[in-house]
Amino acid sequence: MRFINAKKGKVFDGIFHLLFNNIDIILFCCIIYVKLMSYEKDISSGYLNKAVVFPIAASILILLSFSLLFKEKNRISFLYIVDIVISAILVTDLMYYRYFKDITTVAAIRNAKLLQGVSSSVGSVANAKDLYYFLDLFILLPLEKIYKRKKKSARPLIRRLVSFLVIFVVGIGMNAVVFYRVSKEQPTLLTAMSNRIYLTNIIGNVNFHLVDSYNYINTAIKNSKSLPEQRIKDIKAFLKENNNSTDETNFKGIGEGKNLIVIQVEALQGFVINQKVNGQEITPNLNRWVNKCLYFDNYFYQVAGGNTSDAELMSNNSVYPAQSGAAYYTYSGNKYDSLASALKDKNYYTAALHGNSEGFWNRNVMYKAQSFDDFFGEHSFNIDEKIGLGLSDRSFLNQSLEKMKKFKQPYYSFIVTLTSHFPFEAVDKYGSFNVGEYEGTFIGNYLKAIHYTDAQLGEFLDNLEKDGIMQNSIIALYGDHFAIPKDNAQQLFKFENESNNDYTWFKYQKVPLLLHFPNDQYAGVNHKYTCQMDLYPTLANMYNLPRKYMFGKDMLNGDSQKVIFRNGSFIDGENLYVSWSDTYYNMQTGAKVNETPKLKKEKDEYTKELQYSDDLLNHNLIEEFDNGGA
Repeated sequence: MRFINAKKGKVFDGIFHLLFNNIDIILFCCIIYVKLMSYEKDISSGYLNKAVVFPIAASILILLSFSLLFKEKNRISFLYIVDIVISAILVTDLMYYRYFKDITTVAAIRNAKLLQGVSSSVGSVANAKDLYYFLDLFILLPLEKIYKRKKKSARPLIRRLVSFLVIFVVGIGMNAVVFYRVSKEQPTLLTAMSNRIYLTNIIGNVNFHLVDSYNYINTAIKNSKSLPEQRIKDIKAFLKENNNSTDETNFKGIGEGKNLIVIQVEALQGFVINQKVNGQEITPNLNRWVNKCLYFDNYFYQVAGGNTSDAELMSNNSVYPAQSGAAYYTYSGNKYDSLASALKDKNYYTAALHGNSEGFWNRNVMYKAQSFDDFFGEHSFNIDEKIGLGLSDRSFLNQSLEKMKKFKQPYYSFIVTLTSHFPFEAVDKYGSFNVGEYEGTFIGNYLKAIHYTDAQLGEFLDNLEKDGIMQNSIIALYGDHFAIPKDNAQQLFKFENESNNDYTWFKYQKVPLLLHFPNDQYAGVNHKYTCQMDLYPTLANMYNLPRKYMFGKDMLNGDSQKVIFRNGSFIDGENLYVSWSDTYYNMQTGAKVNETPKLKKEKDEYTKELQYSDDLLNHNLIEEFDNGGA
């Protein structure tokens, strides 16, 4: 009996010592798993893919394996540091997701200095519950020191190496299974990363960042080499076919000799047009001008990590935003076949005007790259009234008008407003706007800010008309991107009395586009599905400009209703494809649609189109084509 009890005691002692000597590993695995799963839940659109458990476990094993190379006390410190790093990455990703509805990438971090002016915007989406991701670090810190003092054993190097290899190989093997399955189901997803949220939902956060880092380094290496000749020919053939304009007869040459004034309005989202709050029109001036313009009410923004700068890039060049980060920073050394460049070739004076600092979004470099004659930034204006990020829209638009009166005609004036930028500091400026029950809410503050900007736009447009400038000008006015981020979608859906789902979310990702012609000609509403990529081709037809390297289509000719989003989602005129949930919806009814061979073909073709645009930017192909390449 004594022998049996002694044996049991040894077993219990063995189990105790095993657990005690590895409690740091056990705690690490449990804590990181809970954090990674919590993150997945936070970015999932109402549905958590349970299969993500497998790749999360694999990534934890890979991280853990490296700790096994250290002696026990150093292992504890290593695991604690990894916990800190993972927690910081998760919270950063969550804040980025709430604001941009995207996942942080290496390229986005490279462009972080361009986001300094909107740090209050991104920082404001921080949530008190984010501290949850750091809570364990404060609890474990004193326990870590006590545990280190108690630990005596140190395993020999050979055992540590064997342990590392076994755990590492198991983790890599599990990941290989996951990546193989993903590559079979969606062949380009891991390389193009066109659908980052969906990818994160199926491979986990740690794996996503490993894949992103690998792709970033791999792309940098590949971009240092030439593209295969056949790939260049394929891109050139696609662009040639896409830019074939033989059938475009509507509005052909209507703008020749006339000034072009393009106004990009900060965060002007489509739902505010002809909408009221508390019995008052939100945008009474734009509502009035809608009736004097050709109004596109299904015009979608397509911005990505470059936000406002992406809207500028597409509107002026008809190329897609960068796969990651901001094209205005990454590709500022490229040659562009821009709207400003094409109009300059027709003896137009070209100028860009914006009330923020010249270096913000690298505009001082990018406007030169796009062949603008002049850029009037912050230092070109009297900063007599600041709201939010810079010069108020009221002062900016008034001063811009005075500058335009002195421009040599014909001219192209590209005007970018600022005051309605989040965090909406135009609230209650120049008279209160009563938003009723939405007072003090995110959407309520936005409605006040856009109401202010609407008043300034109304005065600006009225002055253009009064001063006779409109008689010899065509005006395009549009919003650059969303105002209400995904994190505040519930407020938008409540305001619009809509249900919260992916279809409804996309339905509201529209910005207004108003085209005004002299004497209010062609006023009416165009219901075609169109997008920012289509503005330049449309203006090119109106101004008889050559079309060579555009990915968009003329909105006033043809029957194309293609809208491709940077994350891989798309609209084909009848259906909506939501990339992060891999789901199709009927655009009219909102009902889910099963994938057909036709839809699968469209998905593959549109993914290829995004890749063609990436290749064009990555390899500066416009310069090569103009020099006779391929």
